[in-house]
Amino acid sequence: MSFGVHNKFAYAITIILALILANAMFSPIVSWFKVKYDDVKYGRPRTMQTTAFVGHDETNGLPSHFVAMNMERRIVIVEMPGGDPAKARTIVGPYLFGAGEDLTPVSLRFADVNADQRLDMLVSVKQEEMVYINDASSNQFRMITSEELAKLQQ
Repeated sequence: MSFGVHNKFAYAITIILALILANAMFSPIVSWFKVKYDDVKYGRPRTMQTTAFVGHDETNGLPSHFVAMNMERRIVIVEMPGGDPAKARTIVGPYLFGAGEDLTPVSLRFADVNADQRLDMLVSVKQEEMVYINDASSNQFRMITSEELAKLQQ
C-alpha cells in the first residue's frame, strides 16, 4: 500500500513541475502577445485620442479633441479646445516608474464627478485613475485637490 502512496506523490510532484515549466514557457509568450496587441491598439509611443464636449471654446459646435500619450514614461495630454489645434493646451501628468512602463497604455474618459454639470477628465493608467476637475473659473482642467477628493469619497 505504501508503494501506491509513493506513486501518487510522484505523480503529483510531476504534475506540479509540469505546470511550473508550462508557466515559465508560456508567460513570456503571453506577455509578448500583449505588447504586440497594445502596439496595434495604441502605437508607440502609447497614444489614444478622443473627443468630448467639455465646454472649452466649443462655440463653433465642434467638440474638444484630446490626445493622451505615454512619452517615455511621462503621461502627457494635449487638449485642443473646440477642435482648434491653434489653441492646444498641454497637461503634464505623472511619471511612471519601473521596467517596461514606457509601454503602459493611458486612456481617457469623461464624467461629471463633482456634480457641477461639467465633464471632468479621468485619466487611467494600469489600475489607477486620476481625476482632473473641469474648473469653471479658468475653463481648464486641473488636478483634483485632496479636499475635493475627500468630499467625493464621503
